[in-house]
Amino acid sequence: MSESRPVIATGQQIGAGWSPALSVAKALAALAEARRTGAEAVYWMADEDHDRAEVASVTGWLEGRLQRHRFRFEARLGTATGWLPWTPEHQAEASSLWGPLPEPTEPTLRGHALALGQPLWERGLQPFSPTNRVHRDPIQPELERWRSLPLEALLIRQAENLAAEGAPLPLDPRVQAAWFSLDPVTGRRQRLEPGAPLPPGHWLSPGAAIRPLMQSLLLPVVAVVLGPSERAYWRLCEPLWDVVGLAAPKILPRPSVYVVPAGFKVGPGDLDALRHGAWDRLASWPGPLPSARFQSVAPDPTWPEPLQQRFSREQDRSRERLTKLDRRLHREAAAERLGGDPEHLRQALFPFGLPQERVVPGAPWLRSPQLLDAILDRMDGSSPVILVEEP
Repeated sequence: MSESRPVIATGQQIGAGWSPALSVAKALAALAEARRTGAEAVYWMADEDHDRAEVASVTGWLEGRLQRHRFRFEARLGTATGWLPWTPEHQAEASSLWGPLPEPTEPTLRGHALALGQPLWERGLQPFSPTNRVHRDPIQPELERWRSLPLEALLIRQAENLAAEGAPLPLDPRVQAAWFSLDPVTGRRQRLEPGAPLPPGHWLSPGAAIRPLMQSLLLPVVAVVLGPSERAYWRLCEPLWDVVGLAAPKILPRPSVYVVPAGFKVGPGDLDALRHGAWDRLASWPGPLPSARFQSVAPDPTWPEPLQQRFSREQDRSRERLTKLDRRLHREAAAERLGGDPEHLRQALFPFGLPQERVVPGAPWLRSPQLLDAILDRMDGSSPVILVEEP
């Protein structure tokens, strides 16, 4: 990594299988921007975070179906993700979910992520671990200086200002810690209350709201690729940059990426209708609909009241059934336009009702050089949504 070249940074808490796949989209967006600007693209492996549930919760294909899965790690609670063990049993478990995987570079979750990210490193992206002692030991005095500054009070004031604006607040510094202690030997990360001494031999570890500052302390960051929730919590540190004497990087929104099953023809404007199963918004049936053939009639007033009510209910049921037939015809019309069953496409692009990149792991994307290059080619910096056909 060149110390003189400006850096386009992005990153994610390292997860099993590079889950979710949006981490791959962020990496490719940073790489594309670096190529355009002559900068260096860096992937910040947030391996001192300790949200074990997030990194262990994945999806995988079991018997052809996408299913939720959770890895278990034998490590004390609070152990940062870079220190979580990645054993041969984990490797076998992961391979059963995603197919053959490269061997980890070290027997940790960090080693698993580094090995899996090799196709990105080969394309020019540089992995960066903030827990590497070569980088981390020298900045401890500066982090200690920062802790002596009123950063926590500024964070709380900024949170209150954002809340008054109605801005999203995905993390709240009034509740969540600004500083932690991190044992570089065991990886144990613990909340550090204001004024509490740092245990001997431990590192100061910033909370998520201060981490952007440490990133720019370690790297000459000129721009960062961030997702929506990240952009929201980066707003918390807006008042802090001048206080610590750093320049805030430019924020680049992460584009959303959808891998479309082969044979389908779909555009960005179709995504909302697909997500909600609104087939009529994709293509309407050109002829008369079954519901148009239905004519409601009033019950005979001479009938007993219970019978009149039942007659009306039966008409309502018939109308509802015919409306379902309307929907089936719209689905047929949408299939003709899209090149296949829109329900199949909906499940592929929005598994569990969420955007694909938030659910599926990145491992299958990383295993496909053609797919990575196709996504990278479309990362022109102008489109917020990228659709790529599955190779």
